[in-house]
Amino acid sequence: MRLCSSVPVLGGLLASFTSLIMVHAAEEDNKASGEGEGSYSIQGKLTPPDLKSLSWLSDTTVIVDGGTRRVFLKEDNSFVIQGLTSGSYLVEVVNPDYMYEPVRVDINSKGKHRARKNNLVQPSQVSQLPYPLRLKPLGKFRYFQKREEWKVTDVLLHPMVMMMLLPLLLVTILPKMMQDPETKKEMEELQSKMSVQNQLPEVSELFANMFGAPNTQKRKPTAQRKRQ
Repeated sequence: MRLCSSVPVLGGLLASFTSLIMVHAAEEDNKASGEGEGSYSIQGKLTPPDLKSLSWLSDTTVIVDGGTRRVFLKEDNSFVIQGLTSGSYLVEVVNPDYMYEPVRVDINSKGKHRARKNNLVQPSQVSQLPYPLRLKPLGKFRYFQKREEWKVTDVLLHPMVMMMLLPLLLVTILPKMMQDPETKKEMEELQSKMSVQNQLPEVSELFANMFGAPNTQKRKPTAQRKRQ
């Protein structure tokens, strides 16, 4: 009988002990989760595109530091990211159709905000932006490459077409140029220079005259004298 009466007492002690352990673990979890919480926030507003879809508010979110925090837009396209501590945060807008420029927001220990462009190439150069944030769309995402269209310039700039068009242009333009007296003089001078150059003997003729022609001319008179 004593053993039977002590069993419920032991069970109650074990239950109370386990409940205390669970309460203590929950408090530790709350403390750990509350370490990163702060009293600062980041506020801003988005400028929607001209042709926004019906699911604009549900498709668009604002994330911090690559997704550590995520908030949705309000009906007036504004957003508030709460529970932040002092530090530097990268604010990005996520939308499947439109792209926005990411902005870096610095919060000091006194709670003052400074918004600046996220310059990855030269981080030392600071170009400040107004705060609260005012973000505008840069354009639409292009998931597919645009197909090339047929253009007239592609045909005109083709080498074969250019070879056919250039002679025609020369035929039509040269007669008009010849009507000008100055161009006539220039053309005559060029022709005279070309004729002078054509009158000059070739190298083969020079060598033939130097080595071959004089011998034949000297032998012919000797042959005529013998006949006499």
